[in-house]
Amino acid sequence: MRVAIIGYGLSGRFFHAPLIAATPGLEVARVVTSNPLRCRQVAAEHPGAEVVPDVQTLWSGPAPELVVVASPNDSHVANASEAIERRIPVVVDKPLAIAAAQAEALVTRAQRAAVLLTVFQNRRWDSDQRTLRRLIAEDALGEVVRYESRFERWRPELDRTKWRENVAPAEGGGVLLDLGSHLVDQAMTLFGPVTHVYAEVDSRRGAAADTPSVGPRLRVQGTTAGFLVSALDPQEAALRAGARPDTVADWGTPDQHERGRLVAGEHSVPVPAEPGDWPRFYSLLREALANGGPPPVDPRDAVETLRVLEAARLAARDRSIVSL
Repeated sequence: MRVAIIGYGLSGRFFHAPLIAATPGLEVARVVTSNPLRCRQVAAEHPGAEVVPDVQTLWSGPAPELVVVASPNDSHVANASEAIERRIPVVVDKPLAIAAAQAEALVTRAQRAAVLLTVFQNRRWDSDQRTLRRLIAEDALGEVVRYESRFERWRPELDRTKWRENVAPAEGGGVLLDLGSHLVDQAMTLFGPVTHVYAEVDSRRGAAADTPSVGPRLRVQGTTAGFLVSALDPQEAALRAGARPDTVADWGTPDQHERGRLVAGEHSVPVPAEPGDWPRFYSLLREALANGGPPPVDPRDAVETLRVLEAARLAARDRSIVSL
């Protein structure tokens, strides 16, 4: 199946292209980028792929069988809409849009056209999330009463080369849409719909709030035990280092010292980790396209995620609790 990727920045280059190339039955056939450096990167990393300078040139050539939208957030809806108009299945990197109303309209458009639309919520398949789901299924924690989930980092200086740090939130920039999309999606996947939202949103350096003292990645409190994970899932670092899941035997498995622990008071024991499995997104997508099954991520979930993030902005602005 010939796949076209629109955009070859961080997302297109490191998250989508390697996973597509590692999935049997899929190939990176075309990449849309006009950046000379990125053109050279495509040639080196996917020598069989054709590079085209813009989206209109993509449509003028042989039609791809799948389109992946990995362009900046404010172009997601426009690029996905053009694929839908051409009856081409489409993957949109999160967030699906920069506003819930836009996302909902896009989902409706895809449904009316009977075109598969899905959203790359790859962190549903993080090691910590897969391990937590197993612990909940085994009743290892009792009733879950508190779920703390963080992506914290220490980047005190703005990077002017990154569009997310130089574009206003209303135009799709900032980390609330970026990392917040993952955190909200993970929480709703585990625990269901959101009823109330309270949020504090602050900017210390012009685009995002960073912290010099990074907290644990995950802290889940149950009535019989807690689950504590200190480190981030290893798949992003592996992909950015040039590794691919089809060439690494223990793909997605955290190092021993980074695995979670089951804690009950002073009693603390390591928990066998489920390996992270971002490749599963494209495996499930391939099966859906071949057999007509459901997409790996229901795009309506991405609409609900955006509703929560919009409620977070409203709650922070008004210093209130927003009901959904």
